[in-house]
Amino acid sequence: MKSHGSGTTAREAPPVGLALLSDREREVLLLLADGPTNRRLASQLGVAERTVRAHLTNICRKLNVESRVQAALVGDRNRRALLRDVAGADDVAVRGNSRCPMVHE
Repeated sequence: MKSHGSGTTAREAPPVGLALLSDREREVLLLLADGPTNRRLASQLGVAERTVRAHLTNICRKLNVESRVQAALVGDRNRRALLRDVAGADDVAVRGNSRCPMVHE
């Protein structure tokens, strides 16, 4: 697509960091895009909150973002690309629409 003055295209490629995410991290990122708490994420994934925090820390590191909000925005903006890559995407809750190491509720 053509550039729109700011040097970016109307349809940008997904961030390079997305390719570094494991399938589970992609699933967590998709769920995070809908804004749940760590407790809710843990419940949806069937894991401990500590595990969710570990996933979020890894996601933020790989995406080179500083907060869960930034990670959630990346997830929301790249939802289609993530869905294509997640194994068992039917099991992921998909809707239209802090600092990561110490992700706050």
